[in-house]
Amino acid sequence: MTTTAPAGWYPDATPNTLRWWDGHQWTEHLSPIPAAESAGAPSAGRPPKPIGRLSKGDARARAEELQALVDKHGLQAFGDVDAYRASVESDLAQQRAAFEAEQLASRTEWNRAVTDAAKHIESLQATSRSLQIEIDEQKHEVVNLREAASLQELGIFNYEHPAESSAALAGQLEVLRAQIKDAARTGRATTASQGFTFNNSASKGRKFVSDMSKILLRAYNAEAENCVKTMRAGNLSAAQQRLGKVADQIARQGTMIDLKITPYYQQLRMQELALAAKHLQTLQAEKELERERRAELREQRKAEQELAREHERLDKEKAHYLAALAALEANGDVEGAERMRTKLADVDRALEDVDYRAANIRAGYVYVISNIGAFGENMVKIGMTRRLEPMDRVHELGDASVPFRFDVHALFFADDAVGIESMLHSTFAAERVNKVNLRREYFRTTPANVLDALKAHHVELIEYTMEPAAEEFRISLESASAS
Repeated sequence: MTTTAPAGWYPDATPNTLRWWDGHQWTEHLSPIPAAESAGAPSAGRPPKPIGRLSKGDARARAEELQALVDKHGLQAFGDVDAYRASVESDLAQQRAAFEAEQLASRTEWNRAVTDAAKHIESLQATSRSLQIEIDEQKHEVVNLREAASLQELGIFNYEHPAESSAALAGQLEVLRAQIKDAARTGRATTASQGFTFNNSASKGRKFVSDMSKILLRAYNAEAENCVKTMRAGNLSAAQQRLGKVADQIARQGTMIDLKITPYYQQLRMQELALAAKHLQTLQAEKELERERRAELREQRKAEQELAREHERLDKEKAHYLAALAALEANGDVEGAERMRTKLADVDRALEDVDYRAANIRAGYVYVISNIGAFGENMVKIGMTRRLEPMDRVHELGDASVPFRFDVHALFFADDAVGIESMLHSTFAAERVNKVNLRREYFRTTPANVLDALKAHHVELIEYTMEPAAEEFRISLESASAS
């Protein structure tokens, strides 16, 4: 197979290589054989026949051929050919680099476009999910509104209930309200005749029964709501009776179709009233307890102030006696000095007692008093005070808030007055009048029973009065009888 190598280039001994023949001799210029022609190049070790071995006729023909090529194309220097080839290769390299750069820019732009498209798709998907959630919420809201509208037709509204603010009762109220709404919605709030006909039409009869049931149930629910809103701490029984009367009226008015409020629904509404009353009673008890706490703190401050004033008075008295003792001893008055020492000892004991009272908050006076003019004969008040003058406390209790002064049955000092008071309160707990506010220390018992309890617990008493004097009360009775 022959090659199509340019004129003057011939296969060399080196594989896949052409060497230039200048017409007279081989030169050092080499060129690779094109890939498409390398298969037909002579194998290594078989160089072309040297031109010097050609015959004269072949040499002349070859020279004429070369001269024709030179005449046609012109003769270029080998350096120009190499420069031209280098220029072409440089242009090709630049074109290739520009093409690759363009391809890289195209790929970068494409990747950016793909990334932006992916982000846009993700944003659209997020927007779609958000819209779907909003749609679901709106659907749920529509369902709730429809349910609320249907319940409002039956007179059930989301009004403010006292127990809503209670940490202990709010959960019970929520469950109870759900049961009330479910009973009204499912028809378990009322019961009526199922075979009633109107103008010989069963469908009209059913519609009449349904309409009447809604109207009367709405009236019942409105009354139940009013009972809750007007509820007070102590009128639960009155509110329940009021709601029960409404249920009876509905039963009388619905006699023709045997319409009644079901016992189940009536019970739910009664429990709602009970929750409201329980919370209001708790609030009232807290308020009463807070008032009593403030009163107790005032009483304690008064006792502390009295003790401080007494301590200050005794300190001044002691300083006076010390100065007098020093003067008597300076004058040599032995008897006078001895009397002054005795007075100083009394003052020291009094100071010790005041300090003890101030340090021991459990020490004080226990009192048992009564007021038959205000509370009757079988009623006593059992309490304690830390005042230096305990009768001051008794006089305060008998101020203008009661018609008569209190009579004292027992008033004694104890190192553990708090413990004795607690013992008596526990003993007569069943007879306590106010079982909500335990600071109201009134008991339905007699002074004799209190004395027996003190003796049973080995409390030492110096004096105890069984019968109250009640002078103002008795004088008032005599004046009323005389007039």
